[in-house]
Amino acid sequence: MPALSIAILVLVGLVGLVWTSRHLLIWRERRTGFLLTADYPGPPRDAPFVSVLVAAKDEEQNIETCVRTMLSQEYPNFEVIVCNDRSADRTGEIVARIAAEDPRVRLVNITELPEGWCGKNNAMRQGARAARGEWICMIDADCRQTSPRTLSTAVQYALDRGADLLSVLPVLEMKGFWENVVQPVCGGVMMIWFNPDKVNSPRHPHAYANGAFMLMKRSAYDAVGGHEAVRNQVNEDMHLAAITKAAGLHLRVVRNHGLYIVRMYTSLGQILRGWSRIFFGTFGTLRRLSISLAVLVFMGLLPYLGAILGFVLAAAGVGPIGLWLACGIVSAAVAAMQVSVIYRFYKLIGARKDLAWTYPIGCGVATVALVQALGKLRKGAKLVWKSTAYPSGS
Repeated sequence: MPALSIAILVLVGLVGLVWTSRHLLIWRERRTGFLLTADYPGPPRDAPFVSVLVAAKDEEQNIETCVRTMLSQEYPNFEVIVCNDRSADRTGEIVARIAAEDPRVRLVNITELPEGWCGKNNAMRQGARAARGEWICMIDADCRQTSPRTLSTAVQYALDRGADLLSVLPVLEMKGFWENVVQPVCGGVMMIWFNPDKVNSPRHPHAYANGAFMLMKRSAYDAVGGHEAVRNQVNEDMHLAAITKAAGLHLRVVRNHGLYIVRMYTSLGQILRGWSRIFFGTFGTLRRLSISLAVLVFMGLLPYLGAILGFVLAAAGVGPIGLWLACGIVSAAVAAMQVSVIYRFYKLIGARKDLAWTYPIGCGVATVALVQALGKLRKGAKLVWKSTAYPSGS
C-alpha cells in the first residue's frame, strides 16, 4: 500500500504541474491571442468572387436561417449554392423558395450516394462542380452568421495572411445543461493534438480545420484533388486540411468573435453520437484514441479519484495513514487548481464559467464518447451519420 499511495501522489503531482502550466498558457493567449472580428478590414478593393457551398441533409430546422444570414452579408461578389443531399424533409422546398426570391442562391438536388463516398463529401463535390468562384467558402447548414461582415473579414484576412485554406473557428451556441458541460471538454480533447500555433506554422505538420467555415482558393482546392481526395472520410474537414498542408500550401485557423455561431448538438444522445464520430474520424487509430483517453482520465479525473481514495482510506485507518491523508490533500488541491484553470478557460472561449465545477462530469461523458470511438475500430463496425451507415472497422 505505501507504493500505491506514493505512485498516486507522484502522478497527481505531475498532473498539478500540467494544470499550473495551463494558467500560463491562458495568460499568454489573453495577452497575445488574435480574434477575427467585424472590426477587421474588408472587403478587398477588388473583391474576388466567392462561392458559398452548403451541404444540407434533412436540415429544414436550420437551412433558412443559414442561407438568409449568409445572404445578408455586405460582401459584394458572392453566390450561395445549397447542395440538398437526399433530404426527406422540406429542405429542398425551403431553399427553392429562397432561390426564387434571390438570384444569388442556387439549389443542387442530389438523389443518390455513389459507392465509396460519404454523403457530405459527395454533396460538396457536386457544389464545387457548379461553383464559379475564385474562392470556395464551405459552411455547415447549422451555421448562423451574426455579423454582415463575416465574408468580408474572412476574405481580407485570408489574402492578408496569404492563406490557401482558412478555417474560421466557430463560437459554439450552447443552451442546455449537457451542451455546456460536455462540448467545451470535447473541444479541449481536440486541442491535445491540434495546437493552433502549430497548425498555423509551416514548420510543423499539424493540420486542423473546422468544416463550419472553410475558405479555400479554388486553385488550391483543385490542386489537392478536392473532395475526391477525401471522399470516404467522415471528417473531411480535417483530412482536407491535412492534404493541403502536406502539399506545401498555406493552412491557417483563426478564432472568431461576433461573426458566426453554431449549435452542434441539443441532447446528450446527440453529443455522444456526434463526438464519437468526430473522435473516430479525426484520430482514427488505436494509438491516438488510446492516448486521448488516457490523457483525459489522468488530467480530468485522477485528482478526484485520488482525493476520494486518499481521504476514505485514511479515515478507515488503512496504513500508511499519513501518506493516504497526504494523497487526499494534494489531490484535492490539484482538483481546485483544475477548476480555477477551467474557469479562466471557459471565460476565454465564451462558455459558462459558472459551470467550471462540472468539468469532471464533462470528462466522464467525453470518456464514454472516446470509448465508443474505439469501438468503431472493430472489424465490421458501422458508423451511422445523418441516417447513412458507413463502414468504420477494418
